[in-house]
Amino acid sequence: MDQTWQTKWPERISYGLSDAADNLVFQMLTTYLLFFYTDVYGLQASSVAILFLVARIADVVESLIIGLMIDRTRSRFGKSRPFFMWYAFPYVVFAVLTFVTPNFSGTGKLIWAYVTYLGLGFLYTAVNLPITSILPTLSQNEKELTLLGVIRQFFGSSVQIIVAVFTLPLIAFFGKGNQKFGFLMTIIVFSAISFLLIMNTFFHVHERFKNPEIAHQPLKQIFSMLKSNQPWLIISLVIFLYWLVTAIKNQTTIYYFKYVVNQESLVPLANSFTLAALFGVVLIVWLSNIKGKKRTMLTGIVLAFAGQLIMAIGVYSQLTAGLFFGIFLNAIGNGMVVGLVSIMIADTIRYGVSMGIQAEGILASTDDFGVNMGLGLGGMITAGLLQLSGYIANQKQSSGTIAMIDINYIWIPIVIYVLMFVTLLFYNENRMMKAIH
Repeated sequence: MDQTWQTKWPERISYGLSDAADNLVFQMLTTYLLFFYTDVYGLQASSVAILFLVARIADVVESLIIGLMIDRTRSRFGKSRPFFMWYAFPYVVFAVLTFVTPNFSGTGKLIWAYVTYLGLGFLYTAVNLPITSILPTLSQNEKELTLLGVIRQFFGSSVQIIVAVFTLPLIAFFGKGNQKFGFLMTIIVFSAISFLLIMNTFFHVHERFKNPEIAHQPLKQIFSMLKSNQPWLIISLVIFLYWLVTAIKNQTTIYYFKYVVNQESLVPLANSFTLAALFGVVLIVWLSNIKGKKRTMLTGIVLAFAGQLIMAIGVYSQLTAGLFFGIFLNAIGNGMVVGLVSIMIADTIRYGVSMGIQAEGILASTDDFGVNMGLGLGGMITAGLLQLSGYIANQKQSSGTIAMIDINYIWIPIVIYVLMFVTLLFYNENRMMKAIH
């Protein structure tokens, strides 16, 4: 393998900013869309749960379609890179439309939510999946690919924290008591910045290493390779579980502080502790060289699990300091996990090439599929359990609803972290890396 470094810092930064661009919108969906739909837009939690379920069914098809589109694209810009240019503007337009609150009837508002949210889901996949599929074409140096993945996640996590911390203050600043207008103006600001950053990626990131002699494989052969690509199957499941737990926790945070602690103003402070995710991302460069990627990710899952247990102690002992320390430790572990995702997906793409199949679009689609499925099912689970517990927006909640919020915030994530750890144990990193080299 070529051990020279093919990228320079301007290109590396531009690559990292692509994830920052997408997360300006995506983090709004992950953290605040359920709350927006129930407490601002006025939809029933049960209706939102069904919407999220429908969207996730659509994602199954969308991720495959975009993956196939990338694999079949032939242009002077490459295979993945053109998608940044083609879909950046429609993506940010639908992001804004998703947070518009038209003066429609109840049915009309629900239809509007379906059209805008489903459209946004497709366009998110169209601009995000290429970030993963383009990575193995940027360099053949394994350490450089790890560095690029870490840079990507550093910027992505930074923006996730910025959105989590500053969204509610921005809504209050723009809305001055009108949350509908505040949400709209905030997403307009985020979307405008997102568009500029996506286009920056298009102009400054370039594909280099491809295998054109094996680029036109029939779908039958591609799917046969997928079934044999055990590392890809394992990491796909881990990605789904990670985003499932992230969605459940993020979307429950505001309900927990608003209705259990009765201090909604603490949400930005609590979210600020997730800044620790950046420590986890940075640790990847050092730990992965010593322990390997699999063991580094396992370490991250253990830290996230330990943080979640400390959060449980803080919740049930009503010790806010303990809760915040748990959030801090949990964030470090999460940073280590999510920072390795695109790097390990790139390894599975290169492993597929070692089998004679180049299908970076389809293999990378598992990242967006996991994100979308985790986000949607997490929202569906949260909304569905709230509905079952008798949740009523902007009212004092019953003891049953409070207990359900605690379950969403603490116990379901604990179970999912255990599932993530057990799943990753089956990831055969050594065999895959031997095949790649």
